[in-house]
Amino acid sequence: MERVDFYILAGSGRQAAEQFACRLCEKAYNQGNRIFIRAEDGAQTEALDELLWTFRSGSFLPHARVGADDEDTPIVLGERVPERALDLLVNLAGTLDGPWQNFSRLAEVVDQRPGAIQAARQRYRAYRGAGYELHYHNLDKENA
Repeated sequence: MERVDFYILAGSGRQAAEQFACRLCEKAYNQGNRIFIRAEDGAQTEALDELLWTFRSGSFLPHARVGADDEDTPIVLGERVPERALDLLVNLAGTLDGPWQNFSRLAEVVDQRPGAIQAARQRYRAYRGAGYELHYHNLDKENA
């Protein structure tokens, strides 16, 4: 793992996080990265599956659900981190388990729902304690 980025969103709710994750994935995909988006649950996986086709007019982000013949797909989504490593792991789940250390980069997307910031702070401390390079992006202040 080369670095961990925390993106603290101004809005609350899953839709804000999902929209931001799509924009982040578009940028990473255009840079040639292979990406896994870890969803909170099946409903969020379903929402992301649809949103990756429609979040921006003219955008095309090829993706598949994990396990659905995804070996050559640049963007994979699901609730469990796959064994095989890709370049970027985008975590929307609020917790992190599985073989996440296999990825080059980790993006923690944190919205303002109750408990989300506190859980993110705990993960931040754990990553810092493990010696990872950490970056913090307060999108409310950066976009003001």
